[in-house]
Amino acid sequence: MLLASIIGYLLLTLFVGWLAARRVKTSGDFMLAGRSLPLMLSSAALFATWFGSETVFGASSEFLKGGLYAVIEDPFGAALCLLLFGLFFARKLYRLNLLTLGDFFKVRFGRHTELVASVFLAPPYVGYIAAQLVAMGLILNVVAGIALWQGVVISAVVVTLYTYVGGMWAISVTDFIQSIIIIVGMLVLALVLAQQAGGVSAVLQQVPPEKFKFLPGFSGKEIIGWLAAWSVLGLGSIPSQDVFQRAMSSGSARTAELSCYYAAGLYLTIALLPLFISLCAQHLYPAQVLADAQLALPVMVMQHTHITVQVLFFGSLLSAIMSTTSSAILAPAAILSENLIRPLSRAQLSDKQMLWLTRLSVVIFSMVATVMACVRSNIYELVGESSILSLVSLFIPLGFGLYWKRATAAGAILAMVAGSVCWAVLRLAAWEGPAHVPATLASLAGMIGGSLATSSTHDNKS
Repeated sequence: MLLASIIGYLLLTLFVGWLAARRVKTSGDFMLAGRSLPLMLSSAALFATWFGSETVFGASSEFLKGGLYAVIEDPFGAALCLLLFGLFFARKLYRLNLLTLGDFFKVRFGRHTELVASVFLAPPYVGYIAAQLVAMGLILNVVAGIALWQGVVISAVVVTLYTYVGGMWAISVTDFIQSIIIIVGMLVLALVLAQQAGGVSAVLQQVPPEKFKFLPGFSGKEIIGWLAAWSVLGLGSIPSQDVFQRAMSSGSARTAELSCYYAAGLYLTIALLPLFISLCAQHLYPAQVLADAQLALPVMVMQHTHITVQVLFFGSLLSAIMSTTSSAILAPAAILSENLIRPLSRAQLSDKQMLWLTRLSVVIFSMVATVMACVRSNIYELVGESSILSLVSLFIPLGFGLYWKRATAAGAILAMVAGSVCWAVLRLAAWEGPAHVPATLASLAGMIGGSLATSSTHDNKS
């Protein structure tokens, strides 16, 4: 029954994608759902941005190892990103009427900066998509007993199909349905496991106090590490196409802003449930958790819960991962077609051709990520790495481009190059601290220094 339910759910998702495809007439419809989503759909789409594999598998396993201190990056940093995007970026970007985040760099700094920024915008998504495909492969491995790589390939085919057909319309509609399933499924599982474990207090009493440590100590190294954890998703995902496209699909600037706030609160609330569920699993089945923390939850649910709970759990899990994966595939596809292929093409491409190119790009990124998912399987690492590259290369140029009139194209390009090179060098040198902290400072220095040195030429497009 469980496998049949999963197959039925996947088929239903494809059907919804096909229905949504009927509303896709232009590339704008495909990328941003025609900028017409109401508050409920927009909030659900933003909530579903990160509620995927890293939240349920990655964060819960990291929490069991290191407590709250180990999961500041996600869910806390992720919620911070949505809050900051609503406060400082949503309205300003919405009013520019852009298709992609790469378009911002074209409008603000010129075509050369657009091309450089797009090179940094698209590639990080490969690891992020791979993380989601690994998680879906794990689910199919537990439920159906198939090999991980086979589960990855099957998952990639399903998600790619409905993203290819319906674009952002399919993502938005399915996100709304999937968000309801996520919330109901996680709440029911948390209540069932808490009851089996003797109540919430019985579970929490077994947890060592140090697991709930949230604030850093007074040493400089610990404070820097703590702030660095907040910044990975909290700042690093602000200059990301998936957050941009979900917010910009809203029907108005006000809706875009409000949906960020609602999604941040909802995400932080619901994302804490997998952490509590993992504590219940550790309390009830410690041997399984020790064997493989990343697989502990699905294995425990399969072996020790009623079929109804299994359907709710795996249904909510699939919902979470599929919504995240589809958006993560569409985001770099939009960048590749709109900000790399179109500017470099000598021919004048029609909107119909752009729609075809974006769909082709969906397939390309899905294939590359599928190969990576078959090679690497640590979900939390794949997600963290994808956000760090955006932080060290794009966060400073985006923020300064919006709020500093003297920011120039030279400063923006220097910021991207300096930050990414610094990060790569420190990683290769096996630097002990968080490499993205000095790399972000290098990006800041590049932006300020490059802009001040070239501001007299007024080469920015403000």
